[in-house]
Amino acid sequence: MPPLKAVAEGHRRLLGLTATLTDEQVAAPSLLPGWSRGHVLAHLTDNARAYARVCSLALNGELVDAYEGGQAERDAIVEGLSGGNAFSHHDGLNRHIGVLEAVWSHASPADWERPVRYRNGDLAGIVHMRWREVWIHLVDLDLGVGPQEWTEEFCHHTIEFLLPRLPSGVALRQTDGPRRWSADGEISAVADVEITGRAHDLAAWLAGRSPQRLPSGDLPELGPWPPHPAPADRSHLAAG
Repeated sequence: MPPLKAVAEGHRRLLGLTATLTDEQVAAPSLLPGWSRGHVLAHLTDNARAYARVCSLALNGELVDAYEGGQAERDAIVEGLSGGNAFSHHDGLNRHIGVLEAVWSHASPADWERPVRYRNGDLAGIVHMRWREVWIHLVDLDLGVGPQEWTEEFCHHTIEFLLPRLPSGVALRQTDGPRRWSADGEISAVADVEITGRAHDLAAWLAGRSPQRLPSGDLPELGPWPPHPAPADRSHLAAG
């Protein structure tokens, strides 16, 4: 089963934070360069709307693009919604989150394997994408939520997903748990460089966010964000 409860927990955290925002706080810069908090909130709101549409139609056997106009349409929507006041952002989030969770509530265990055109994945993959969107962008809002609030399960998932950002020959080792990951996808792979740190610090660094403590080791330049879904030969979690 996809992490529905974990996503719902992120939604509740997000709605709790936005319920008390002022218009001035919404207009203030986020931690994402060039984006205000309003941009981040607009993205999270429209992301919920788009995912609800994709999932609802997929449950009826219909495959659609999340944005018929592609990235340009997505960017235009975010820009158009970003200037809203605090109430409109909270209200929009609340409504579209409610629709998205309602759509997911109608999915049977077998439905999670239904294909979706968006990112060429499946219905379960949409839930995982929303999980990443919510908890990573909660950090970007700069409202007191940091990577240290990420659960170990989320950190492991995020590291696993972002492993393709590492150059070959680099391994990660968790210091607050037993996990080890290799950029080359093998537990026993000999690494030229080993980077160590707590799970949430490793996940934050890989996600391009500021870790509470910088991981130790010769930190390489990270590659681009991986495609969705991650290529099969680079998406395996190595444990040891």
